[in-house]
Amino acid sequence: MPLQLIEPDWPAPAGVRAAATTRAGGVSAAAYASLNLGDHVGDDPAAVAGNRRRLAAALKLPAAPLWLRQVHGRRVASASRDGAGTEADAMVATLPGAVCVVLTADCLPVLLCDAEGTAVAAAHAGWRGLAAGVLEATVAALVAAGAGADRLMAWIGPAISAPAYEVGEEVRGACLAGDPGAAGAFSANARGRWQLDLPALARHRLAAAGVTRIYGGQHCTFSDPRRFFSHRRDGSCGRQATLVWMDH
Repeated sequence: MPLQLIEPDWPAPAGVRAAATTRAGGVSAAAYASLNLGDHVGDDPAAVAGNRRRLAAALKLPAAPLWLRQVHGRRVASASRDGAGTEADAMVATLPGAVCVVLTADCLPVLLCDAEGTAVAAAHAGWRGLAAGVLEATVAALVAAGAGADRLMAWIGPAISAPAYEVGEEVRGACLAGDPGAAGAFSANARGRWQLDLPALARHRLAAAGVTRIYGGQHCTFSDPRRFFSHRRDGSCGRQATLVWMDH
């Protein structure tokens, strides 16, 4: 089966390439079937390596993706300075050929680029990362690289949706600490807990950082087991990848 990829629906400039994977088109088995791209979830390493080769070939990537060691934090790596395996939850690239990538299975993958096509970034943003400020740190890194915040655009990839994402008061409290405006991303439910709208929280955080051109956020990992891995739904499972790079 060929890979089934999602092309981000954002008006990125010519030269900026991006894609999000689904679970279809790989060689992994059982809970990881079939295009698992995570090498840290218990899958056969040979299968993961084969899946990564398939991805690179399908997208005609200019170089191997710079896979990060994600820790739900706010550190932003630089493709010019940091290599694959760097502990970080976002990566920025300002030169053609460097492929920024994040892995997810319910958390938000967020891609960014500037309108001129001179800088791109990928961020892994679950609730912990959002509360820690990973998106603000990614925007700041792009601005430091010469991109104006008002010239940035963002695309939110497949993630768990609010109806499927119940959280407790501790999560809400962490997200609202120092940011009361984040309350709009939470809805009380009948069990005395909260439904968290991760895309809404990301949009709020991005807008506060000066990014108002925000796209995506329509794909729910939890409710579509045929297309997506979901940790909340399945526990042990594979990982999707969301990638962005400049090809010239």
